[in-house]
Amino acid sequence: MAESNDQPFTHLDPLGRARMVDVTPKEPTHRRAVARCKVFMTPETTAAIANREVKKGDVLAVARVAGIQAAKRTSDLIPLCHPLLVGAVTINFEIGDDHVQVEAQVETVERTGVEMEALHACSVAALSIYDMCKSIDKAMVVGDLALWEKVGGRSGHYRREA
Repeated sequence: MAESNDQPFTHLDPLGRARMVDVTPKEPTHRRAVARCKVFMTPETTAAIANREVKKGDVLAVARVAGIQAAKRTSDLIPLCHPLLVGAVTINFEIGDDHVQVEAQVETVERTGVEMEALHACSVAALSIYDMCKSIDKAMVVGDLALWEKVGGRSGHYRREA
């Protein structure tokens, strides 16, 4: 959704320079965000993942650790994200016929939300799947990255329609 012309941009100072929003006056509250994406691939690749036959190792175990690490390092790569103390990260996978769905859930008690941490965790886990499987399926596609749920904060609860 585009910002209204009569509203100032929240991440620009009066001179138009990028800035982090000041969240210090806000009270810490419980926040949770869930993101999902898919890695589309051949059925042979999904079978190799499910049967742990990928030569590089356990694809989903590596992707899970990569997603957890990504959630904790989000502010290192997304310039205007606040560094947050991530309380919990859960990465889950669902293997379909022609894809692996990745779901990342991130929780914290902070002054700002963890949507970017969940999206970052999800995308890095998906990229790790790609990396682990690229020798057998170079045509894989990472897609459908989206925030599925957000709980906490001033804007309240959000849930994407299926």
